[in-house]
Order: sequence, then structure tokens, then C-alpha cells
Amino acid sequence: MAFDRPLLAVALVGALALGLALPRGRREEPRPTSEQEARFRVGLVFDVGGRGDKSFNDAAWIGLSRAARELGVATEVVEPAGAEDREAALRLFAARGFDVVLGVGFIFSRDVDTVAKDYPRTRFACVDYSPDFAGGVMQPIPPNVTGLAFREQEGSFLVGAVAALSSKTKHVGFVGGMDIPLIHKFEAGYRTGVKAVCPACVVHVAYAGSSPDAFRDPAKGKTIAIAEIAAGADVLFHASGSTGHGVFEAARDARVLAIGVDADQYDEAPTAVLTSMIKRGDVAVFDAIAAAKRGELHSGMLVLGVKEGALDYVREGPHADKLDAAVLREVEALRARMAAGEIEVPTE
Repeated sequence: MAFDRPLLAVALVGALALGLALPRGRREEPRPTSEQEARFRVGLVFDVGGRGDKSFNDAAWIGLSRAARELGVATEVVEPAGAEDREAALRLFAARGFDVVLGVGFIFSRDVDTVAKDYPRTRFACVDYSPDFAGGVMQPIPPNVTGLAFREQEGSFLVGAVAALSSKTKHVGFVGGMDIPLIHKFEAGYRTGVKAVCPACVVHVAYAGSSPDAFRDPAKGKTIAIAEIAAGADVLFHASGSTGHGVFEAARDARVLAIGVDADQYDEAPTAVLTSMIKRGDVAVFDAIAAAKRGELHSGMLVLGVKEGALDYVREGPHADKLDAAVLREVEALRARMAAGEIEVPTE
């Protein structure tokens, strides 16, 4: 059963408070006490921005809902109010004996590692998981953790090519959220895609900040977008969570084009959105749950890209009606070469 957000907020207030008080060293999960609890249970903790971001969190929700519908699993979700609640929410699900606990977003990586060590019989998965490189050396991933990651640079390459081929000014923009290696992959792929089809094109780049709040600051996104548009950019790609809402607003006001991220964001600004880079977080979440239910969710990293169908761009239907046919043909040729392993996209 999947709980709606308002009901969940009420139902889990007391439980989350209890989770905050759980001893860190606890290793024994309670046994199910009812037929409901005896079902295969999945707990998911959202990233910054929560449900309704029209982006990665919503994609995770789609995957979780599909698992509830098609696999018959029981599901619950938590939207942390702040950084201090992330570990507590994960710990809450583990302490209640959930079969799989998922964190959505790279910022959960160390929290997942910590809680997984305390609950070795619980399977954990983290979307956009980043291994721990303490001291510059990659540390072992806990044996009950699966890191779900994407080659974001590949999808960003494709929309970079779209942007360059669609630009009239030969100036395009990139708006990043938090200035971190994960978002650098988006930037690197975008730059490479632009230069692959238009070596003379200029790419304007700016980030919203250096903390997780950079993913939920539409006002800052709009400010950055206005500056890039003033510098000549007439196509803007954002990788910034809900900060991107401000990018869309600026693009719409200036009558230039914008490219969405992670999910089809056309409905955010139908007059401005050219396409969106699709990152199938829903597929990653569903596949991880399905594998866990079969007893086949293995530890380590699972990295997905264009070849696996986990990264793409909106290229069909009414939401792609601004894509010129010649642009589409050229980018589709690039996508086919990438899927065949003929194009390797840098991450920096």
C-alpha cells in the first residue's frame, strides 16, 4: 500500500520522532506482528525538494508506486525536513523490519552506509549513490548496500547537441544546482554534446550554490538564467532540481528555450521547454525492488546509461514538437552510436 503525502505526514510524525531516539548500535530488527507487516515492505526516503519537484523525486515515486501495484509490496515514504532527519528516517524503516530501504539522492550515501552497518539483515539501495573516497581511496561498499547510479553525462551529451543545433545565437546556457561532482557530470556531458555539433558555440555555466539548498532555490535559478540570457544564451539546460522552476520562468519571460532534466518537464513551461533529458529513476527504483523481492539485489554499484535505456531525451509526441526534424535526425544518429559504444562521454 502506498501512502499519500498528507496522510503520511501525520502517520509518521510520532514514528520519526521515535526513530531519532533509536540507539545507533542496534542490530536486531523487530519481527512482523501482523499480516500487513509480514508482506514484503519497502521504505523510501526522498531527496531534498520531496515529492512534487516534477523531477527526480517524482520519478522515484513513480517507480515505487509501480512496485506497489505490480509486485504487491507494501510501501511507505518519508520526506526529511532537513539533513539531520535523513539518517533517522532510514533507521526508522530498518528498525521496523522493512525488507528494503531506499534513499533518493547522493546526499544519502554516507547515511545509508552508516545505517546499513547497524542493520546487516536489511537490504539498502541508494539512487545516485556515491562511494566513500575517504583519504582519496575508495572504501568498501557495505555488503547489504546497492548503489544505483547513472552515466548522466550521456543523456546530457544528447541534449547538448539538441541545444547547439537549435540555438540561433550560438550561445547556450547550463544552470547547475549544487556545485558537486555529480552535477559536473551533467555539465561535462552538455558541453561535450554542444561542441560535438558546434565547435564555435559558447556555453555559459553557473551553479546555484554549494549546499543541498541549491536544489530548491527557484529565485536563484531565475537570476542565473536571466544573466545567461543577457549574455546571449537562447537555449538553457538545468540540472538543479526545483531551482530549475526559476530557469523555466526566465526562459518563458524572455521567449527563449529551456531543457528539462530527469523527467519530462514540458508541462512546467509549455511555451519554453524544447525537450528534457530523461533519467529513469523510476526504472532504477522499480528494478531494485523487484530484484530484492526475488532475492537477487546484490551489493556494489549498478550503473545505467543510454545503452540500458536508463537515459534518453524527449524526442516523440507533442512534448517534442519544437524539435526540428533535421536536428532530431542528427541527434538520433549520435544516440545510436552512443548505444553501440562508439561514443564515450567524459565526466569532467
